[in-house]
Amino acid sequence: MNARREDARRKIQLGGLVIKSGMAGYPVSVILGALTLAAGALNGPNADATKARFEAAGDEAFSDDGEDGGNRS
Repeated sequence: MNARREDARRKIQLGGLVIKSGMAGYPVSVILGALTLAAGALNGPNADATKARFEAAGDEAFSDDGEDGGNRS
């Protein structure tokens, strides 16, 4: 698959994750702010614990409906 198609696919996946998270109804500045804070926490002093916590929450969200919507890659 060419780079442009891969980029488009990745953006669609990320949009799907925003929807799945329940944040689609928030203004884009709130979504970006939340993601920016999360990225900062993943690079902070407790990065490993934060990543583990986020990963567990994500795994739970994916398992809630028994499917991953093609976004879990």
